[in-house]
Amino acid sequence: MPEGIVRPYGDTTGDGMVQTSFTLPVPPGPKADGAALQLAHKMGIEPAMVVHSHGIGTGYTFFVVYGSVRHLVDLDAVQVEERAYPLLSPAEVNAAIREGLHRTLVVLGACIGTDAHTVGIDAILNLKGFAGEKGLEYYREMSVTNLGAQVTVPELVACARDARADAVLVSQVVTQKDAHLRNTRELAAAFREAMGEGRPLLVVGGPRFDPAMAADLGVDTVFGRGTTPGEVASYLVHSLVTAPTRRTRREDTA
Repeated sequence: MPEGIVRPYGDTTGDGMVQTSFTLPVPPGPKADGAALQLAHKMGIEPAMVVHSHGIGTGYTFFVVYGSVRHLVDLDAVQVEERAYPLLSPAEVNAAIREGLHRTLVVLGACIGTDAHTVGIDAILNLKGFAGEKGLEYYREMSVTNLGAQVTVPELVACARDARADAVLVSQVVTQKDAHLRNTRELAAAFREAMGEGRPLLVVGGPRFDPAMAADLGVDTVFGRGTTPGEVASYLVHSLVTAPTRRTRREDTA
């Protein structure tokens, strides 16, 4: 196989084996399994096996299908958002803020709309952190406030103005019918209308976000699944201290 071209791996290198799951609006049974296999074949999985099927609710079946695909992946054609800043240790983050801002960096975090899932924002902000890294509350040179769940956009704008926040971090886990995208666009529009160019840095994250969508959503950056507190802290330093694209909120309102 040419260099840079790969296939999925299951039992042996390059065998093309993949596993996928989906739900069909069909009652469980042999016909449902046959429908799942038909869909798998149309997806290019051949041969395919239904390794798990289970009825959920009334008239729906969840499937796990395993099989081989012939598709190849060209690694040279893969486009991703490259990190444009170095990862810093907590000591380096604190030193950069202390020497660059000469004050604490003010951060607000929240889940907006009806989203009550705080696991993401807690992982980034709370002292216990995530993946072996301490949250932003651990950083001495940051003043961090976690507003929790189901915060309305107007409430968040008001809190950010009162706190003279440098950055606002928003987590969105609920994604049904693209609610996370709709809420993010509402967030960006509200801050733009209320504060214009003097708004805080807007950082949004969640498991279903595409980091390449930041400009389309009207925010400064988007973090996807698996993001660690250290990555967020390093980004804040890069954007607000070492290579700021706007004056910080306190300087704007001083």
